[in-house]
Amino acid sequence: MALFVSAVDEGSLAAAARRHGRSPAAVTRAVALLEHFAGATLLLRSTRQLSLTPAGARHLATWREVLLKLDEVACEQSGGSLRGEVVLTAPELFGRLKVLPTVETFLRNHPAVSVRALLVNRVVNLIGEGVDLAVRIAPLPDSTLSAIKIGQVRILFCASPDYLNEGGAVASIGDLERHSCVGLNAESGAELWPFRAVGERKGGVRSVRVRTRLSVSHQAAVIDAALRGQGVISARSYQVAEHIAAGRLVRVLESFEPPAVPVHLVFSADRAKRGAVRSFIDHVAADLKAELLGVEANIQGRGSDGERGATHADSSRRASL
Repeated sequence: MALFVSAVDEGSLAAAARRHGRSPAAVTRAVALLEHFAGATLLLRSTRQLSLTPAGARHLATWREVLLKLDEVACEQSGGSLRGEVVLTAPELFGRLKVLPTVETFLRNHPAVSVRALLVNRVVNLIGEGVDLAVRIAPLPDSTLSAIKIGQVRILFCASPDYLNEGGAVASIGDLERHSCVGLNAESGAELWPFRAVGERKGGVRSVRVRTRLSVSHQAAVIDAALRGQGVISARSYQVAEHIAAGRLVRVLESFEPPAVPVHLVFSADRAKRGAVRSFIDHVAADLKAELLGVEANIQGRGSDGERGATHADSSRRASL
């Protein structure tokens, strides 16, 4: 039953096999056995997709409930402890800095649960790749998936105090032309940075091509370079919040920062009914909400443009591009 439900949820027998650590042939045999007992064809298979027959849809609803009840019984028999596997995905650096610590806390509290974390900088197909939960840092398109908003992330521009003391203030976007910038594009000496639009498009976002003196292929290396005084960088708030709070980095161009981007947990409502997944989502949602609130507090605690203006240059130079 679990293999059949996974095949439907994930859209293929192969994806169901990967999720359960079985061979595709084993999933095929399981479906054939269920069809034998049901006395009807349950799945229509083509080279591109699976589709449920009317009989398959009726059995699917029943088997989902049976599997949920079995989870509850297993939980009761184990003294209320959760068990099973949870699969999640998150952007690489956010996953490393914010998601994995809360996962480790959950694992300490629930020793019979295991977690697989896919930390990649692409949009993962939850159904197709057998994933229970995704962290998405972007506005969400319409879909049949469920979502919980857990906070927001800002794109910031910053540099080290030593660099700004030597190179002067960055009061306008045009000032970047005379400053060293560090970018996340090792294949080119330029990068598109998003800025808050002014004028007719006020409140929107405009992309500006910024010449980068140093370009690398990983965001952590970009931040390290800024900490060593190599120039101005663009980074997401959670990546640099602690450095800003400690004074190791200083925000610049605050009035040109683009609008904040929402952060959501995205999941299938059906898969979230499983005990381990349901508890994991609750845990991660609460922890990451607190983490993102802490990020906001850290970036607001230091380095306003006004403070920098008195230190690094005449604040009257502030102007739009």
